[in-house]
Amino acid sequence: MEDLDPQALADRYAAAWNEPELAARRDAVTRLWSADGEHLVGSREWKGHAALLERVTGAYEKNVRDTGHRFRAVRDAQRLREVLCFHWEMVHGASGEVLATGLEFLQLDVDGRIRVDHQFIVG
Repeated sequence: MEDLDPQALADRYAAAWNEPELAARRDAVTRLWSADGEHLVGSREWKGHAALLERVTGAYEKNVRDTGHRFRAVRDAQRLREVLCFHWEMVHGASGEVLATGLEFLQLDVDGRIRVDHQFIVG
């Protein structure tokens, strides 16, 4: 994990939420999160690859497929030991206008995969 590029991980994370092909989305989930990885947003939580795929697919269908919006990682990813954080934006597909923002706080395992993903919706 020493050579892990924080921005590259943030970019791969955002790309997973935009992925139109189910097989590629499933592959992205298994490469990003550990087998028992968790995603927490407010009082909701998803644990394990199947639940994480369901979460990412639901967000893709609602925010990307049905509306044409895109997610992108802001160029501010930082890592301190096993913690990585970055901001993300959901942008209008045609205009690029920022429609929503958030903060990801990721706890990584020894292989650089996400153990716990804390998502904070900022605006």
